[in-house]
Amino acid sequence: MLFDAVKQLAPTIANFIFYFIILIVIILFLSSAIKIVKEYERAVIFRLGRLLGAKGPGLFFIIPFVDSMRKIDLRVLTFDVPKQTIITKDNVTVQVDAVVYYRVYDPVKAVTQVENFILSTNLLAQTTLRDILGQATLDDLLTKREELNQKLQTALDIPTDAWGIKVTAVVIKDVVLPESLQRAMAKQAEAERERRSRIIIAEGEYEAAKKMSEAAKLYEKNPIALRLREFQMISEVAREKNLILVTTSGASSIAEYAGLAKALSKTEK
Repeated sequence: MLFDAVKQLAPTIANFIFYFIILIVIILFLSSAIKIVKEYERAVIFRLGRLLGAKGPGLFFIIPFVDSMRKIDLRVLTFDVPKQTIITKDNVTVQVDAVVYYRVYDPVKAVTQVENFILSTNLLAQTTLRDILGQATLDDLLTKREELNQKLQTALDIPTDAWGIKVTAVVIKDVVLPESLQRAMAKQAEAERERRSRIIIAEGEYEAAKKMSEAAKLYEKNPIALRLREFQMISEVAREKNLILVTTSGASSIAEYAGLAKALSKTEK
């Protein structure tokens, strides 16, 4: 009886296993066929090695084992250009590094026109950095960075356009000078500051001399004003509590000095 029951259930079990295997195959097939890419991504599809084009964003289907795809990020990407040793136009050796901002605007070209667009753009940026900055002087490198950044961007954007890449910006990060040159530039800056300070002092003395000359002419025309100025000077000196006042012998009468001394003593009390 048991044998007969098992014999009757055998076809049912075999069918169940068969359908279960088919279900697994269908699930695997669908999981391989259904693809989803984000808004900022595109999928470049190849069918048996031939280009079909770019798909996305969203949901799409491919034929498993027949189609192959490669995802490309369309967002702005960045990479650091390693420090490059550069000899400037005026024969100064410096080290310069930079940052490159770029994005893929044509994913098909980025896949079909170059093997590795990230590595290729990086190496091209290093070469372009040495070429462009090698044509500039040290002063331009330190003071005209915006102009040099624009030249670097243009020089990079032209060849990468064939790869479907747009270079949006190139920024020079740092310029490392030799220590000997740094000391020389520091001495030059110090000498320049000293020159400016001497010029300012000389201009101040010149203006003071002009004013004193004008004052002397006024005192010459008005001797009374000169006498009043003399008394004012003596008063200012006495206010500092000095014990001795020295003046010329013919400067004023004894009565005048006596009255001044008496007034000063009263002031101090």
